[in-house]
Amino acid sequence: ADLSVEECCDKGVEWANKNRICASLPLISESRECSMTQVQCCRSQLEKQSCSDGVEFASAREECDSHIAKNSTCEAEHFKTCCYCCLLGKAAQAQGQSCEPNPKIGYQCGIVFRTCCGKDQEGIDLSISDYAPKKEPVEISKEELDQEDPYLHDGCRGGGPCSQQCRDTGSSYVCSCFVGYQLQPDGITCEDINECITGTHNCGIGQTCVNTLGSFRCQRDTSCGTGYELTDDSRCKDIDECETGTHNCPPDFICQNTPGSFRCRPKLQCMSGFIQDALGNCIDINECLSTNMPCPAGQICINTDGSFTCQRISPSCGRGYHLNEDGTRCVDVDECSSSNQPCGEGHVCINAPGNYRCECKAGYTFDVISRTCIDINECRRYPGRLCAHKCENTPGSYYCTCTMGFKLSADGRSCEDLNECESNPCSQECANVYGSYQCYCRRGFQLSDIDGISCEDIDECALPTGGHICSFRCINTPGSFQCTCPSTGYKLAPNARNCQDIDECVAESHNCSFNETCFNIQGGFRCLSLECPENYRKSGDTVRLEKTDTIRCIKSCRPNDVSCLLDPVHTISHTVISLPTFREFTRPEEIIFLRAITPTYPANQADIIFDITEGNLRDSFDIIKRYMDGMTVGVVRQVRPIIGPFHAILKLEMNYVMGGVVSHRNIVNVHIFVSEYWF
Repeated sequence: ADLSVEECCDKGVEWANKNRICASLPLISESRECSMTQVQCCRSQLEKQSCSDGVEFASAREECDSHIAKNSTCEAEHFKTCCYCCLLGKAAQAQGQSCEPNPKIGYQCGIVFRTCCGKDQEGIDLSISDYAPKKEPVEISKEELDQEDPYLHDGCRGGGPCSQQCRDTGSSYVCSCFVGYQLQPDGITCEDINECITGTHNCGIGQTCVNTLGSFRCQRDTSCGTGYELTDDSRCKDIDECETGTHNCPPDFICQNTPGSFRCRPKLQCMSGFIQDALGNCIDINECLSTNMPCPAGQICINTDGSFTCQRISPSCGRGYHLNEDGTRCVDVDECSSSNQPCGEGHVCINAPGNYRCECKAGYTFDVISRTCIDINECRRYPGRLCAHKCENTPGSYYCTCTMGFKLSADGRSCEDLNECESNPCSQECANVYGSYQCYCRRGFQLSDIDGISCEDIDECALPTGGHICSFRCINTPGSFQCTCPSTGYKLAPNARNCQDIDECVAESHNCSFNETCFNIQGGFRCLSLECPENYRKSGDTVRLEKTDTIRCIKSCRPNDVSCLLDPVHTISHTVISLPTFREFTRPEEIIFLRAITPTYPANQADIIFDITEGNLRDSFDIIKRYMDGMTVGVVRQVRPIIGPFHAILKLEMNYVMGGVVSHRNIVNVHIFVSEYWF
C-alpha cells in the first residue's frame, strides 16, 4: 500500500536520529515521491542536529576551531556555521549590543545569533551592590521617563516573547516569522518550512532539493565535467585556467581561455604567407596547393618563399584533342556528337578521352557474320539467375513474373509473398501463409467442407457432450450457446452454466405471514407455523445451517406441575431439510446427525436408543448409532431414491434408557422436502 508523505518523512527522521547518517538509508517504498521525501527529511534532520551540536559546542567551549570534523560533509559545514553564529550572538550580548542581527548574515545564522544573544538575560542580576555608594532618589515624571526612553512601554522591547519578529500593537503584540518559517499554533514560536516536501522550491531537472533553515538549496545530481566547477547556486561555471594558473603553456606562449579548456598561442606572430606550427616556428604556405586556384586559367602557379607567382603556358594538343576557346588548355573532341554518326545504325557511339568506340545497345550483341546487332535472350543465357520465379525475354531486355500467391518486388526480380487476406476472401478470419492463405472461423463456428471459405454455426447443444454443458437446459445461439434454469426458484450461476437455488427467505421475497416461519428448499420455500406445545418454549433464534433450518423447543414446566416434570420428553425439535429428487445410490447417504448429550447420571448405566417412529415412507430412511469424538451420534441415512416433488415429516426419537426405563427423551421432527430439480 502507498504510504503518506508524513509516514515517509517520519522514517527518514527516525533513521537520522538513530544512525546520524543518510548514506545507507533503507527505502521503505518503491514510490519515487516517498523515497525523495524520506531522503530529504533525513538530510534536514541531520542539518538540524549538526546546528544544535554547533550551538552547544560554542556555549560550552566559547570557541569552534578545536572541533575536529570527521569529514567535510554538509553536516560539518552546518556545525561550523551555527557555532560561529552563536559566538557572534554571545559576543553581542557581552558587549551590550542589540540582539537583532545584520540581515546579511542570513536567516539561519540570524536565528542562531538571536538565540545565543538572548540566553541568560533573564538570569542577569540587575540589583545594586550593598557596597556601592548610594545616591539620593530623584523623582522623575512619567512624561520625562517616556521622553528619555520612548520604547519603555513597547511590548516588543528586547525582542519580546516572539522567537523571531515582534510588532507592538499598543495594547498587545503580534508575532511573525521570517521568510522560510511558519508561525506555530502557540503564536510565538516559528518553525522552518521544508520547501522540499511542500513542493515550493524551484529546483529544475537534474537537481535535488536540500532543505536548510529558513530556505533551501538546489544540489546538482551530476558533476559538471572537466574544465567546469559547481557554484553555490548549483550551476556549472567555466574554470579560467589562464587566471588560476593551472595551464601548461610554455613561456613563449600566451594562455587563452576557452569554455571548458584553454589554448596556448605563441607570442611570436608570423608574417603573411607563413603559418605557425605547434612549436611556434613559421612555415611557408604553398599557395599553389590550395583549392582556390590562385592563378587564372592558362597560367601555372609557382610557389615562392612567403608567396607565389603565375606563369602563362602554351599547350600543343594531340589527336582527339583541341584547344579550348581561350587557347589555354586541351580538351577532348566528342566524335559521337557529330551528325554523320560514325558507328552507323543499330549501334551506340561511346566517347572516350581522345577517342571513341562503337558498341551494340544494351540487350544486343554483335553478330560477326551479319555484322549487325542481334537480341540477346537473357533468360536462356542466364537461366535461374535473373528472376526468382519466371523470366520472359523481350527485344533488347527481359522482365520477371511470379507464380500465383506472390507479387514482384520493387527490384523487379525477386518475388515476395502476396497477402491475400487484405482482399478479405474469407467469411470470418483469414491467416496469410507463404504463397497462399488459410480461412478459419471464430469460436462457435466451423469451416465449411464445401468451399473452405464460409463458416457454419456449431450447435453445441447437439454435440455428444452437449448434455453436460448446462446443468438444466441448453439453447443454441449463433456461434455460442446459452444455459437456462427453471423459471422459478433458481438463478444462473456466475459460470453461466450451473443453476443456483434462490434463498427466498434471505432475499425476503417470500409471502409468509408474520406468524409463519420461512424455510428455504431447493427451487422454492415453505411457510411453516412451527409452535412449541404446552409446557415447552423456544430455545432461541432459528438455527440456520447449510440446506437445513432448525427450531428447538425446551421443556419449561409450571411450578408444582408433577406430571410435566415426570414426562421424559425434554426437547422437541423441528428440522427442515431439502433433498435431491433422484440419485443412483451405490451406498446409503448420511443426511442428519443427532448428537446425544449424556444426562447427569453416569454414562455406563444409560443406553441411548435412536428410532424413527413416524413418516418413514417406503422405508426410504434408516437410523444407526455411531460413536464420534467421544459422543454418541444417531446418523439418519437415505437408503432409497425419492422422486420429487415430495414432502414428508420424519419423526425421530433419541431415548436415554437406564434399567429398562426411558429416563430422558428428545424428539426431532424432520420436515423433508424433495425438489423436482437438483443442481
